[in-house]
Amino acid sequence: MPAPAVPAPSVSFGDDGQRSTRNRVARSILDHGPSTAAELALRLELTQAAVRRHLDSLVTDGVVEAREQRVYGSRGRGRPARVFALTDCGRDIFDQAYDQLAVDALRWIAQSAGGGEKGEAAVAEFARARLAAQAETYREAVESAAPEDRTEALARALTEDGYAATARSAPVGEQLCQHHCPVAHAAERFPQLCEAETEVFSRLLGTHVQRLATIAHGDGVCTTFVPKAGHVPKKPDERTTPKTTTASASTAGRNPA
Repeated sequence: MPAPAVPAPSVSFGDDGQRSTRNRVARSILDHGPSTAAELALRLELTQAAVRRHLDSLVTDGVVEAREQRVYGSRGRGRPARVFALTDCGRDIFDQAYDQLAVDALRWIAQSAGGGEKGEAAVAEFARARLAAQAETYREAVESAAPEDRTEALARALTEDGYAATARSAPVGEQLCQHHCPVAHAAERFPQLCEAETEVFSRLLGTHVQRLATIAHGDGVCTTFVPKAGHVPKKPDERTTPKTTTASASTAGRNPA
């Protein structure tokens, strides 16, 4: 019996010019990750008051949600700024309407292999095979770049595939950020997709990389740490530090905001 059709999202961005501007606001959050009203105003060349009006409408429509901004290191005085992130419904508007089909297919693969560990292994094998062709395209982009520019080259290649990726400097390395994941809902249920992708990044960049966050795990951005050449990241103490290399089957569900 074929899987039931997945209805298109019913949320709209508004009418006429308002729809266009709200779409720009939502798209900017998709491309750059969770953002404050001030950051959106600067990027879109709008007033903060105008941005806040559009954000209020997008929150009401369920397209974005407000979160407390995460602060790394010491926190200054005053209330932390609010950031706005796309909800599942908001991401659906940007082409995830058929994600249920992928979930159904992966579930069928797992069940056909016998379920349990055999099923998980079958899904992992599929995930690696799925990425094989993409990896060759990415390899051309990475290997044609200078060693110090390879993370940026990979980010550009990922962006062309719809992942809205960026690269930025980080202590003793770089962070590869994917602000959009076309298969986020499937990856939430089948973390093998994230794990296979992390393996590909490691092979392409020629170094061990660490997946720090994933959209499928409830984070606003998929973030991968790429160490500088010659720097080997310390292995986390499993007794006191949560594993962050990839999402795991035990932590694949979404965290509360």
